[in-house]
Amino acid sequence: MDHSLSLHISLPSTPIFNSNRSDFALGFLAGFSFWKPPLTARPRSLAVLASAGSSHCEFGSFNTPLNPRSSVGKHLTRVLQNYRQLFHVSVQDELKRLADRRDAAVDRMLLAAGSDEALLHRRIAQLKEQECQIAVQDVMYMLIFYRFSEIRVNLIPKLSRCVYNGRLEIWPCKDWELESIYELEVLEMIKEHITAVIGLRADSSVTDNWAMTNIKQAHLGHVYVASILYGYFLKSALLRHHLEQRLAIPNVHRNGGGQKTFLQSPEMCLYGFRNLLSGCHRSNVLPVAHNQEFNSNQEMEAEKLKRFLTGFDSEALQRCAKLKSKEAVSLLENHSRALLGNEEVGFVERDEVIATSFSSLKRLVLEAVAFGSFLWDAEEYVDAIYKLKEN
Repeated sequence: MDHSLSLHISLPSTPIFNSNRSDFALGFLAGFSFWKPPLTARPRSLAVLASAGSSHCEFGSFNTPLNPRSSVGKHLTRVLQNYRQLFHVSVQDELKRLADRRDAAVDRMLLAAGSDEALLHRRIAQLKEQECQIAVQDVMYMLIFYRFSEIRVNLIPKLSRCVYNGRLEIWPCKDWELESIYELEVLEMIKEHITAVIGLRADSSVTDNWAMTNIKQAHLGHVYVASILYGYFLKSALLRHHLEQRLAIPNVHRNGGGQKTFLQSPEMCLYGFRNLLSGCHRSNVLPVAHNQEFNSNQEMEAEKLKRFLTGFDSEALQRCAKLKSKEAVSLLENHSRALLGNEEVGFVERDEVIATSFSSLKRLVLEAVAFGSFLWDAEEYVDAIYKLKEN
């Protein structure tokens, strides 16, 4: 196995789409030039940050990279820690209160329109909306944290705390737990994504897993963020794939010599799964025999999923992977900034090379893909109670 600079390859500027799933995963990573993390002043390296922080990688139940910034987030943290069975009830109550506060401020602004107090109430409504957005991001983060806790996986703490003598080491690996949440055909796609972005094959030996490699800090950050978006995309695309199988929606779009199904059209990726279900007209639904709904042959299912995913063109891919809400975008930025850099100086964007093991990189990528999948769920959950701002 090549342990050299496999992570430093120059990826193509546009996605590659063909029948090869590894090319699909590599093309997916390359296609995210449209999203860049926010950069601030040139940050210190992970090694320097490590010397200023903790001396060991502190995995713990509530040792997350991003700390809650709102009273709502802190309250939900305490509820989850002490009254776990009441967590979802508390989440729903807090979301309803936030929606009521935001709507009340907007109503007062509208009532004051044209009066001497119009500017004051407009400013109050803006501040209330900003306050609610921060709180909603904390709620989404706690929902994601809850999903990780269900599979007994603690989020990786700040990477600066996981550097020992210039080497980044993340332990325990938690591969089995992080892979257990997927169907087999989806897991196959994720393994090929891992191969594409870090060069570690699914059939690699233990020796290969623990072999050391080098990666630039900037590239590590882009791989992590792209893997979150990949997990978000897979969740969205898989639900649409299942819906298409169950409804047997006919092909209504054509692109050259190939065919694009209704659910692969870019406009369908702008809506959540509930909206997609409510938007299906009865005239488009054909009866499906029971033995066509579920296929016990996993290889055939994986092949169907592969054909469905590789049927996305560049525009459809980017729109399906695009986060639907501004709150989700901000949460992704803040989480990646806290994990890879720090909350004060911003996202780590450096050419400095870090030594690490393939096992640590795999752990990081698996967590990122799961984070993206859970983010999709959290966004849907919150939007049903508190209307999020469209991205």
